[in-house]
Amino acid sequence: QVQLVESGGGLVQSGGSLRLSCAASGFTLDYYVIGWFRQAPGKEREGVSCISSRSGSTYYADSVKGRFTISKDNAKNTVYLQMNSLKPEDTAVYYCAASGAWVCSRVAGSYDYWGQGTQVTVSS
Repeated sequence: QVQLVESGGGLVQSGGSLRLSCAASGFTLDYYVIGWFRQAPGKEREGVSCISSRSGSTYYADSVKGRFTISKDNAKNTVYLQMNSLKPEDTAVYYCAASGAWVCSRVAGSYDYWGQGTQVTVSS
């Protein structure tokens, strides 16, 4: 059974950092694209970042380039999203998702499996 579990969210002041984790079970990361998405109240779900082991590609939304870094630990079957220089506009529920595609995609509909989400709140 494929399962994704996010953790690491919380409340942080503007300029602070958080590291989100996405622990995968029921499959190995080597064969899947893992994406991070976020959804703020009243807004559409937005693709933030993704990583593909098979193609070696990564993707970052313009709004997070230079501040967020995606990485993975194959031994732990876990993908991380290191978020630095956080801003109030980064406040959202963050989700990780898995896709059997070859390359990264920022389109939510491309992903087959989703975690339950973790809340990130950045205070000004």
